[in-house]
Amino acid sequence: MARLTVLAALLPLVLHATATAPSHQPPQHDPVCLQIQKVISRASAVYFPGDERYASGIAHWASSSNENSTCVVEPGSSKDVAAVLRIVGQYKTPFAVKGGGHASNVGFSSTTGVQIAMSRFSDVEYNAHSQTAEIGAGLIWDDVYAALEAHNVSVVGGRVSGVGVAGFTLGGGYSWLTNQHGLTVDTVVAYELVKPNGQVEVVNKATDPALFFALKGGFNNFGIVTKFTLKTFPMTGVWGGFQFVAGSDIAQNTAAVADFCANVKDPKANIISNFGCHAYCFTFQPAMTQILFYDGPNPPAGIFEKLLAVPTVIADVSSRNMSSFMKSVPDNAGLRGAFHTVPILKFTPSLLNVIANESTFWGSQLASKGAGLISYAIEPFQPDIYKHNPDKTAYPPVRDVGYLPLNLYFAWVPAEFDDDFHAAMVASGDVIRKAALAEGQDITNGPLYPNYALPETPLSAMYGKNVAELHRIKKTVDPKNVMGLAGGFKF
Repeated sequence: MARLTVLAALLPLVLHATATAPSHQPPQHDPVCLQIQKVISRASAVYFPGDERYASGIAHWASSSNENSTCVVEPGSSKDVAAVLRIVGQYKTPFAVKGGGHASNVGFSSTTGVQIAMSRFSDVEYNAHSQTAEIGAGLIWDDVYAALEAHNVSVVGGRVSGVGVAGFTLGGGYSWLTNQHGLTVDTVVAYELVKPNGQVEVVNKATDPALFFALKGGFNNFGIVTKFTLKTFPMTGVWGGFQFVAGSDIAQNTAAVADFCANVKDPKANIISNFGCHAYCFTFQPAMTQILFYDGPNPPAGIFEKLLAVPTVIADVSSRNMSSFMKSVPDNAGLRGAFHTVPILKFTPSLLNVIANESTFWGSQLASKGAGLISYAIEPFQPDIYKHNPDKTAYPPVRDVGYLPLNLYFAWVPAEFDDDFHAAMVASGDVIRKAALAEGQDITNGPLYPNYALPETPLSAMYGKNVAELHRIKKTVDPKNVMGLAGGFKF
């Protein structure tokens, strides 16, 4: 009886709690996202948090570039891109445009506003008559190379797996074929552009020479590019792949790299050699990784012998197609990460030693803070790489000197040390710059490569004398500053 009395006394409390408990209401979605969802066609879609397609839409190669957006919009047509631009412009809503998602600067292709993911722009169409390829802005270079192999041609594109077509091309584009044909921007013959007012135009040298110039290195300041038309070049196979060198063999490899930089003049040959410290060595120890490349199935004698003579921990070098070559290089996707750069004129033996010492020093300093990879990429090119294109481009602002884009790449795990890694990269870049200047290298006004530049880099450091003209073009094309709602380097 007492038990029934207690239950009877508790019943009003239970009923009250049930009546006042929050009900399972559907989530309240952002009104701008709902407006976009209302006006786009069936070729496109909008995804909200909780949907796996939302997760893939905000995902980036560097996890530190991920941001939780209010929604993900996957436009499937240029007309729908235009509709999205009109809406975000009308409501002054922050947005971002993601191609392949390889940007390492937070907010450059990510946002807490509307994330536009270009993944549905995924076509590659080869035109044998014009020897060009139309390439969708949502592709990565791996997919482009694979599609063009059937035609025995290729394009001046990315050098490692996972790099997106759009950001890479809009920032300049150093390639395995750059010695022969220039940067990727030098091979673009047309852009399909959705302008900030929603107008869709094909921009080329004839239709709008000023805007054509600005798009060649000017990133997302002038609208959203949905398609690039690039020149193609014959390719029937390549030779190369990946090497990993460690321990006492680093000195021999460093000498071989210095020899390659000084003496190899064949424009079909190139390397990327990385001084670094690697977490996957079980102990965080100095090592070198490198990629060897030759545009042809068999390199002639006298080019790679010294590099091949170095003992390796891992080696995957052979004659192969471009797709196989791209897969030979390990990927570091998923870590937090950042790039930094220093313009170099020559990778001399003394400068290589400075860079090697920097990698060892910062590897030891940052190991306890969750470092996954500390890397300094040596990227030698021939001195005439900017002379393949007589036309002016936004980047590089000077074409009479062939600056080399040294790439610092630091990757780590804990977000709490983001500032530490950023400060380390700045300090290390300063050491290397001073060492190059001390050697007599005239790099004071050397432009920084925008695709490697830290987010605080001033426009003048990348675009030099072109800044004023790019400001003027931006104001003409985008008077309401719609593209200013997106992140990135802004004119």
